[in-house]
Amino acid sequence: MRGHLSNAAYGVIDYAAYPVGMLLAAPALLKHLGVAQYGVWVVATAMVSIGGIVASGFGDANIQYVSSARSHGDRAALLDAVRSMMGINLVLGGALALLSWMLVPLVCRHVVPSDTSLRLASLGSLRIASLLMPVRAVESVCISTQRAFERYGAAVRISIAARLLALAAAVPLTCLGFGVTSIMAATAALMLLGMAAQLVRLKQHLGAASLSPRFDRRATSALWSFGAFSWMQAVSGVVFSQADRLILGISLGATAVTAYALCVQMAQPIYGVAASALHFLFPYLSGRHAFAPPAALRKTILIAFSVNLALVSTGTAAVLLFGRPLLHAWVGKAVAQSAGAVLTPIVWSFALLGINVTAYYALLAFGRVRAVTWLNLAGGAAMLLMMARLLPRTGIEGVAIARICYGLVTLMMYIPLLRPLHRTGKSSLPLSGIDPVCEEA
Repeated sequence: MRGHLSNAAYGVIDYAAYPVGMLLAAPALLKHLGVAQYGVWVVATAMVSIGGIVASGFGDANIQYVSSARSHGDRAALLDAVRSMMGINLVLGGALALLSWMLVPLVCRHVVPSDTSLRLASLGSLRIASLLMPVRAVESVCISTQRAFERYGAAVRISIAARLLALAAAVPLTCLGFGVTSIMAATAALMLLGMAAQLVRLKQHLGAASLSPRFDRRATSALWSFGAFSWMQAVSGVVFSQADRLILGISLGATAVTAYALCVQMAQPIYGVAASALHFLFPYLSGRHAFAPPAALRKTILIAFSVNLALVSTGTAAVLLFGRPLLHAWVGKAVAQSAGAVLTPIVWSFALLGINVTAYYALLAFGRVRAVTWLNLAGGAAMLLMMARLLPRTGIEGVAIARICYGLVTLMMYIPLLRPLHRTGKSSLPLSGIDPVCEEA
């Protein structure tokens, strides 16, 4: 129990540390960089984040496979998986880096329409961001492997240290007169050091002679059969999480987007805290699915669901009770009034997503990645269709209400979860990482 609580705490810290650090650093960076350069920095960091998410979309496959190999005591299969994962992520990260490098000039023309000196700074910053995508991809292999061993602390400490040191370095650099390109260069140096530390730590933990990329046929096939679907989820998650704001911006303008985005930022932790706190459930169930009797797994999942429900209920109540006063104090009366109309449906949309966390991790652990993927895609499609229908009639409130469709559809994840929980006898999970029931989804 102590280990689970530690992993949950590190999951929440990993989720919250960098956003909180950005909020704390924002006043100093805005003061010394100015609004324009600060905007370039925000775009560059978002580019690294999105590229890292897409490049590391196979991470769940690595956790599931390594957890299974670990439970079988198959060290050779485990190392083959990690090295194959290195190869897959480097290919994805390299391809994304090349694509984004080529698109940077086009992005810069939109981010900085006229200012020549700022455009040059933007060009340099975004190209550094492109080069950091493979770094994030390699780091994600180290983090997902440590999580498969249910060791969250070591990887999270290194990752947080590198990111917070980058923020800490940005403030004095701007005070000394350096611009956004220098900040991104410092960030790149610290991220490279962090990646090196992650590799050294993982190599020591695995006792491996090498972690260089290697495409083992068996491991690569298993990772691909699971990871193709988890990668689709990562990409669709990026698209669906930004689509509502893009639709609002095009239809109703920047003011509507500002009010809406503030509500999303306030409500997002309802889901984010639950998802990060309970992430340990995924490797825990993956490792025990091969041997634990279903009754034991049912008990674990019921306990996890109870914790899940308590976290979501607490967060939902807090935002519903204190959200409007906080918005008023944070952004002023005018924007708070606009945001207040959509806060409640946005809160409930994140509450529904948060309740899905237990089913999501359990299904992934049982190899039901296809069911999870199709339900996520169906939920996103239902949300977009509802937005298209409601936006012309009810405006920003319709977009907020449409978000609830996503959560309602993905609640159906509990339906395919019932079948494996009611099987008799012991589970059997092959090292391919795919449960036979997955093919039925």
